[in-house]
Amino acid sequence: QVQLVESGGGLVQAGGSLRLSCAASGRIFSITAMGWYRQAPGKQRELVATSTSGRSTNYADSVKGRFTISRDNAKNTVYLQMNSLKPEDTAVYYCNAGGKYYRGYGTADFDSWGQGTQVTVSS
Repeated sequence: QVQLVESGGGLVQAGGSLRLSCAASGRIFSITAMGWYRQAPGKQRELVATSTSGRSTNYADSVKGRFTISRDNAKNTVYLQMNSLKPEDTAVYYCNAGGKYYRGYGTADFDSWGQGTQVTVSS
């Protein structure tokens, strides 16, 4: 199917910045949307930001004005630039992508998740 590999997480002080990357690979026909979600300890996974193939973006209210999602369609890669980080941004960040992949003589839908990358913001 389609695999997603994330990178760029780490430990940063409050007010700092990090950039996450997520590259999709496999027998990709097309990617409709790519996005980032996060899950903090004891909490449900929540949407952070998404980007569709039509270039529209959507952000959680808690990150608007601080985070920016972007895509390199030629590389099947999505980025999340995170600025002005706060301790409450601490979580495991997951990449998600949906679209179509080559299967047999045709295509099929996929909805894939990455393995997650830890982001820790210290106060």
